[in-house]
Amino acid sequence: MDPTIPSLIIPDTRTEIFRLYSYISGFNSGDMDPAMDIEKKITSATKDSITAEKDLQTGIITDLDEGEVFLRKNGITNDRLHDLMGDKPRNKRLVRKVDLLLMPLLAGTYMLQYIDKSALAYSAVFDLFTTTHMSSNQYSWLASIFYFAYLVAEYPWGYVAQKTKMAKVVSGNIVAWGAMLMITAACTSFTGMAICRFLLGVFEAPITPCFMMIVGMWYTRSEQPFRAGVFYSCNGVGAMVGGLLTFGIGQIKTIAVWRAIYLILGGVTLLWGLLMFVWLPDDIMSAKRFTLEEKALLIGRGRLARTGIINRRIKWYQIREALIDPQVWILFFFMLLNETINGGIASFSKLIIKGLTGDALTTVALGIPFGAFQVFWVLSGTYLASRIPNFRTIVMFAYLIPTIIGICIMWKVSHKTNKVGVLFGYYIVGSYVCSLVLALQMPATNLGGYTKRTTSVGLVFLAYCVGNIIGPHAFLAKEAPIYQTGCKVILACSSAQAVLAISLRLLLIYRNKQRDAAAANVTGVEGIEASGDELHDLTDFEVSPLPSYPFLPGKMC
Repeated sequence: MDPTIPSLIIPDTRTEIFRLYSYISGFNSGDMDPAMDIEKKITSATKDSITAEKDLQTGIITDLDEGEVFLRKNGITNDRLHDLMGDKPRNKRLVRKVDLLLMPLLAGTYMLQYIDKSALAYSAVFDLFTTTHMSSNQYSWLASIFYFAYLVAEYPWGYVAQKTKMAKVVSGNIVAWGAMLMITAACTSFTGMAICRFLLGVFEAPITPCFMMIVGMWYTRSEQPFRAGVFYSCNGVGAMVGGLLTFGIGQIKTIAVWRAIYLILGGVTLLWGLLMFVWLPDDIMSAKRFTLEEKALLIGRGRLARTGIINRRIKWYQIREALIDPQVWILFFFMLLNETINGGIASFSKLIIKGLTGDALTTVALGIPFGAFQVFWVLSGTYLASRIPNFRTIVMFAYLIPTIIGICIMWKVSHKTNKVGVLFGYYIVGSYVCSLVLALQMPATNLGGYTKRTTSVGLVFLAYCVGNIIGPHAFLAKEAPIYQTGCKVILACSSAQAVLAISLRLLLIYRNKQRDAAAANVTGVEGIEASGDELHDLTDFEVSPLPSYPFLPGKMC
């Protein structure tokens, strides 16, 4: 074997044979003669090792994660990688450096995305209905059509992002949706608004899935929930900033207020997209602001989770595996219910508050604390999930309770005699957003195999779109300003979500116990630092149960 090949890439065949022997000794099914089974495993291991070595020597690398290819090409040895990962001060400095680069970009984009999506709701409080002669039913369809576009565009954008440069896909779409907002200001009818709203959904579709994959690429499992929470909490910041902006824009008298909202917000977003094009890196390997050793350390940190960095090859068996994984389907239905709540609250909450005040500017001002509450819910919940091991599903369950209480208050408390109580219910109802953030991050955190992760993220966002399409139609114009049917739907969805959160926890606990039991049965592998699984683009079902990596976490629950 070529001595220049880093030892961490191709496990020594004898070591692999010894590892397989230990594996079989603890897992013999009894259906096959042990000697024949061992011989079969040894033959397979030897062939795999020889094939991998030949591929490296001839330059044919077809099935490795790009992070591992980067390590090969730059001669980062196993010993050097372990030295880097053992340097805790260096790790802390690197995480801070990544935070300073990525978090402002992701957070700023998310804030603008929320404000821009909410432009329709802000406009409805002012003069949108009178200027465009739009009905309440048409308004509901405008709210939904955005997510029809999201639904149509999500998978194509996901494919493009995997096959090309993710950062350029993100920044290009930000510029496009900023331009589309400005074009919307020229509309004079429901038809024109619907077309622009649909295209806005097309251009915003790749943002959240790409951001979840970016966080999964750059951070470890324990770091991911809080980082996702940081940028997602900017929905709350966006609610506050958007409220202040529209309160100021509402003073304009020269043109229709809703047109001014779209023009100003679109211009700001377009400029932000150009900034993202310059600063957001496509991946770890091509990031210009990091040294070779920093890139190697970031890749090594990703190896601990055995989820990989990036692999541009579409693997159909990983798509099939995603479709039969119960965890993926629990998250799918959890997201469907969550976004049914969100679709109604996002589109009609301001109209509910306007029913209390009767004044557009007061309504916008009273919506600002809702954003502050959202920031609190998301940051506190994701912080707890990051600091306490295996606590995410508990947070997902607990943070649905304020939503249940809040919607009951909004439904049952008198809107005439107890307006303060209704406002309090409105402010706490948004706690479900924290559960959303944790559910969104789970596919990128818990699942291995790049194609499986992207497929699972896509399925979860399919549910995200369908829920947001359904939600607005539960709020019937004839029931304004209380919207009893909408309140009942939100109560039912949040209660069902609580059941799914418990079910997900039980499933992950069961899988963790299976993995721990499998690892406990393996003996005689002390000193073997890498099984070789983490070098390939393997799914979480394929990765060996061996305790072969000293810091390997289980599925976080």
